[in-house]
Amino acid sequence: MGNPVLVDADTVRGTAAEAWIWGLPLLENYRTLYAQAVDDADPRYTGGFGVFRHYPHPAAQDDTDAAAPDHDTPYSWAWLDLRAEPWILEVPATDRYHVLPVHDLDTCYVGFVGSRTTGGRAGRHLIAGPGRHGTSAEGFDSVLRADTELVGIVGRTHLAGPEDVDALEQVQAGYRLRPLSADRGTAPPPPAPDPVWPVWREEVLDSLEFFSFLDFLLGFFPVLPADADLRRRLAELGVGTGDFEQAALPLEIRDAMVHGIADAHAQLAAEAADSRDSTGLFGTRAQLGTDHLGRAIGVSTGLYGLPAEEAWYTAWVSTGESGPDEGTGEPLDGSAHAYVLRFPPGGRPPARYFWSVAVYGLPERLPVDNPIDRYAVGDRTPGLVEDEDGALTLHLRRDRPEEPQEQANWLPVPPGPFTVLLRVYGPEPTVLDGRWQRPPLTVRP
Repeated sequence: MGNPVLVDADTVRGTAAEAWIWGLPLLENYRTLYAQAVDDADPRYTGGFGVFRHYPHPAAQDDTDAAAPDHDTPYSWAWLDLRAEPWILEVPATDRYHVLPVHDLDTCYVGFVGSRTTGGRAGRHLIAGPGRHGTSAEGFDSVLRADTELVGIVGRTHLAGPEDVDALEQVQAGYRLRPLSADRGTAPPPPAPDPVWPVWREEVLDSLEFFSFLDFLLGFFPVLPADADLRRRLAELGVGTGDFEQAALPLEIRDAMVHGIADAHAQLAAEAADSRDSTGLFGTRAQLGTDHLGRAIGVSTGLYGLPAEEAWYTAWVSTGESGPDEGTGEPLDGSAHAYVLRFPPGGRPPARYFWSVAVYGLPERLPVDNPIDRYAVGDRTPGLVEDEDGALTLHLRRDRPEEPQEQANWLPVPPGPFTVLLRVYGPEPTVLDGRWQRPPLTVRP
């Protein structure tokens, strides 16, 4: 690495904190990319770049590709390297709810193919990298223009239940990827150089190695105008030059960067604790703007979450009333209490497509094995029983209830800390503007 520009330690500490918040989505995304597209010894490996790996079953305890995995819409994972040429995404005609969102390396969405945006018709969609923004749209239903050379797809397709798996697989089989040259029948361009992929380790996020990984990933991320000042300050430290060496920095500067990481951790933890729904946390670059902290909260609480107009999320982490004072109650713990979530008459989540309530163990935010293999309930769950007044009461508890009606509406929870997540796919305006309010989660009397 070249000699870094010497900057005072306080300035470096502030830059490191800002860069950690800004860069966290890139590293969290790389964690998944490495397992799925690079490390062929990992059980999550999808087959490399340019191929789909479909999951035709609801998420369960051993599905660890993403935190808080969705039980209603099994995933179709894919990664694309756009350095050599654009790629084409083909989708079949279907009335089934689906969305195939394409995201940049920093998890900002490039665009969406699916029920809400492109409808249920068959289509061909071109995905082009940052050096090819002049690529013609002729012959394609849309063009998704990425800002990074590597992009991911976390497709979701609705599954009605175990009996629906075969039909789901037919739809997933219609999701196809091919390079532009193969579609045109021309010779493929020379392949891009194969990088030396850094081996992912969890401890990277808490050490100066964070900036080594960030340096590597910025090689696939041309500087955007909104990021130019931060990228310049990072380059003064050698980050983004392609040969960052922490050992080349003075000890005082390294210490300042370590303190900056700690500052960023504290800031993220404090802000995330006050986050109650997904509004503003996920979206396109235009939607998110320069709210880097909001994006970091999104990836730390629900990596690959969808923008609110596609799917709205809200989480309970403690008991308490709805509204600004929620979260002051007791943290949820299945070994301590049984809980009740009651949607009053006429008060179920207003959804264009569907809604569901899911439980995840903490701190991993993953499904926890239970005796009835039920990880979520919602408006498409068969056998739910209404109260006499038309309300719907869900019973969240560790042990099987004795009453038949409570058994029908039982959502098992783990014997320890957990969180509850409500997803509303295709939320109606009353959800987005706050007129519909989620009910409180309370301890069962």
